[in-house]
Amino acid sequence: MKFGDVFLGIFVIVVISMIIVPLPLFLIDVLLILNITLSLIILLTALFSKEPLELSTFPTVLLITTIFRLGLNISTTRLILGQGDAGAVVRTFGSFVAGGNIVLGAIIFIIIVIIQFLVITKGAERVSEVSARFILDAMPGKQMAIDADLNTGLIDEAEAKLRRKKIQEEASFYGAMDGASKFVKNDAIAGIIITFINIIGGIILGSTGIVTKKPIPILEALDIYTVLTIGDGLVSQIPSLLISTATGILVTKTATESDMSSDLLKQLGSTPKVLQITGGTLIAIGLFTPLPDIITLPVGVLLFLGANSINKNLKLQSISEEISSEDIEAEEIRRPENVVSLLQVDPIELEFGYGIIPLADVNQGGDLLDRVVMIRRQIALELGAIVPIIRLRDNIQLSPNQYIIKIKGVEISKGEILFDHYMAMNPGYVEEEIDGIETVEPAFGLPALWISESQREKAEILGYTVVDPPSIVATHLTEIIKSHIHELLSRQDVQTLIDNVKETHPALIDELVPKTLGIGEIQKVLANLLKESVSIRDLVTIFETLADYGTITRDTDLLTEYVRQNLSRAISRKFLNQQTNNIITLDPDLEQTIMDSVQQSEQGSYLALDPETTQRIFEKLSQEIRRFSSIGQQPILLTSPIVRIYFKRLSEQVTPDLIVLSYNEIDPSIEIQSIGMVSIA
Repeated sequence: MKFGDVFLGIFVIVVISMIIVPLPLFLIDVLLILNITLSLIILLTALFSKEPLELSTFPTVLLITTIFRLGLNISTTRLILGQGDAGAVVRTFGSFVAGGNIVLGAIIFIIIVIIQFLVITKGAERVSEVSARFILDAMPGKQMAIDADLNTGLIDEAEAKLRRKKIQEEASFYGAMDGASKFVKNDAIAGIIITFINIIGGIILGSTGIVTKKPIPILEALDIYTVLTIGDGLVSQIPSLLISTATGILVTKTATESDMSSDLLKQLGSTPKVLQITGGTLIAIGLFTPLPDIITLPVGVLLFLGANSINKNLKLQSISEEISSEDIEAEEIRRPENVVSLLQVDPIELEFGYGIIPLADVNQGGDLLDRVVMIRRQIALELGAIVPIIRLRDNIQLSPNQYIIKIKGVEISKGEILFDHYMAMNPGYVEEEIDGIETVEPAFGLPALWISESQREKAEILGYTVVDPPSIVATHLTEIIKSHIHELLSRQDVQTLIDNVKETHPALIDELVPKTLGIGEIQKVLANLLKESVSIRDLVTIFETLADYGTITRDTDLLTEYVRQNLSRAISRKFLNQQTNNIITLDPDLEQTIMDSVQQSEQGSYLALDPETTQRIFEKLSQEIRRFSSIGQQPILLTSPIVRIYFKRLSEQVTPDLIVLSYNEIDPSIEIQSIGMVSIA
């Protein structure tokens, strides 16, 4: 153990032991001086700290010093009542403050106690309570602000983590201070009670001779024990007053880059006019009132001189800043342009016209930033992929109500919305029509109508699906990201996923990377899965499959098929979620034709069908897909495992969204029924 830990443990044990074990007078004097010293150190540290979290251990320090002070109170009370003396420190404090007058000493002591209990302690307690409440209430808003800054690219993940940690520390600190302030309050109450016990008990014990072995007059006993009690009360209440002041300073302090003295001088002396008016007022009071002008006139003149000096410094500072800004502008003009920052391409961008800005402006009630945060979380939960930072920008070159979505700097899709309207879509069974502006839903290309706020309730009653503008943009953005997430998965993202799995499955990762496969090969397998909307959240199963088959083949397409087979339950539940699922199958002769047309090369295998056969496949496939669409079902094609990947690549040319599954990917509990077949016969 460190020396500091040993010392702290011994100190706490000694403090608690003081309550039970009697201490000699000399040791009491040493501990009382140490108590005052600690209180001064704590007060000055709180005064000169730049923000409250610099003293995050203050609640614990407050508890320890309170117990220490109570232990000293008990020890001095034992000596006062048992021996009629409590050491030189207590005796000196009592005699010095009383000044030979017990009544005066008692009054001064009572005033100090009142200030300590009613002013500083009560105030610090209230401020601690309010600060804790406000900090806890503000936590959700601060968390959302951090997420918004993270999504807009103003901060990175490391900065976001530090800011979240600081918010948690603030909540813990102010919550602890709220409770710790009760120690100070109750300590003051205990000090008052101990004072009365010392006086009353001392008079009784002294006058009866229990302590002195010889009875003494009541007035003499009152004199002796009152002086000792005042000294004991002061020697404990003064450190308590210092600690209470430190508590009040700490909970009322705001975070700043400079020290408190600089801030006070800068803020109180920043307006020369205030000092001039104050100085003039003091001079007028000195000249026209009976107040002593020997005091008011010099102070007023000093304030006038100080105001003139500050005014002169402000003018010089203004000129200096103007010259400095001109020098900086000139330097910027002469400096060669740094084009490195212009080379960066944002993975995802959402640009919008000025008419849509209110959707992203929190001050105008916009919640688009919050929706962007939810998009990243939704895709992480649904697909297990890390969505890069989504950059939001206004673009004056766009139409006011237009927005575009870019992937890696290239425009992928765009849409247009009416800011003060709602989009109503007929789900297919609504017969009554409503008036509106015809449009197309941008995410899925469905026919829709723009309707006004007054028509919204009627449309919902009729059965229309009514969507507000932020939801339209968020849905469109979500679908674009889902369809391109395989392009956005970088090697760094894969490394992050690997590190996350390694925390719980280190043996698996040590076997897989880099002994069996490299990060690039794992990236290609994960991208293949995401391209067909297969979730990669179950990374342990994926990595175990890659570790099993990576020693047999390094063909990422083949490895993808092995992984899909081990994810059969998840794939089946996602795509085959009906009681009886209708599917399309491939003619066995066509499967054989495809297998005979597979060619091997150094870059991997590929399908080499003649154009005539390919065209016949496309025609038959399109025919089956139209038949499925006519009955309102999503077409799903089922084929043998060895053919699946090649037919999927082939079908992407005409129907990119076609779901192609293999027999090995079907969970045994799923019921399927073939109602169509693709053949070239």
